[in-house]
Amino acid sequence: MSTPPSSRVVLITGASSGIGYAAALAFARRGWHVAALARRTDRLAQLEAAIAALPTPHGDVLALEADVRDAEALARAVQATVARYRRLDAVIANAGLGQRGLLAEAEWADIETLMRTNMDGVLHTIRASIPAVRASGGGQIVIISSVTAELTTPYTAVYAASKAFVSSIARSLRLELESDDIGVTDMLVGRTESEFNEKRLGQNGKAAGRKGVPIMSADTVAAAIVEAVERKRKRVILRPFDRLLLLAHRIVPELIGRQAMKQYR
Repeated sequence: MSTPPSSRVVLITGASSGIGYAAALAFARRGWHVAALARRTDRLAQLEAAIAALPTPHGDVLALEADVRDAEALARAVQATVARYRRLDAVIANAGLGQRGLLAEAEWADIETLMRTNMDGVLHTIRASIPAVRASGGGQIVIISSVTAELTTPYTAVYAASKAFVSSIARSLRLELESDDIGVTDMLVGRTESEFNEKRLGQNGKAAGRKGVPIMSADTVAAAIVEAVERKRKRVILRPFDRLLLLAHRIVPELIGRQAMKQYR
């Protein structure tokens, strides 16, 4: 017998804004209990208030201050989640940063911050969470990657490489956890309306307002995350535009790379 939604528990990193914030609301609407992790406690308080204001019935929320770059902080967050709800059924490894600029000239501090957040943060999240998900009888891990993981993207090379890293982790982890009935979703997200561009490290640029490139709402991505968990999806690309972009890159990678260069320079 499957676990009823009202007793399921999801842990979401980067829950203070954008996709993570929208996903927390989407799961709570579905009756899931939400462990919401982020560094900004003021934004977590706003999320708590937003979930409390949802029409009943809705799930509970546990707001936890944590930096995904800190393995011990993630371990404590998982422990607090299990102490509160007695189980953990799904994990959304969402926290991440962008970075723009020439690779040879970018500030090393920016590159290191991106790698520690986008790569170490995902590893810390899944390593801390897997024992709890396994003890709950299985579940789903969703790793938020990007369509850039499979593209040539000058001036955002480190960001794209970090997403290629987590997509590779997702594919291998899926097989490692198969016998534990833990599924892994590699979610390749395209351009989304959020604070991502405002928080991006390195140089400013014009890509966020680039004409002809569709922008999704965070709510659209959040709905797809919920569906990926409940239907145990393996790989998700949300839009036909992104599928066509990836197909074009396989056929004419240099052309797509040069188009990306025009956006991000």
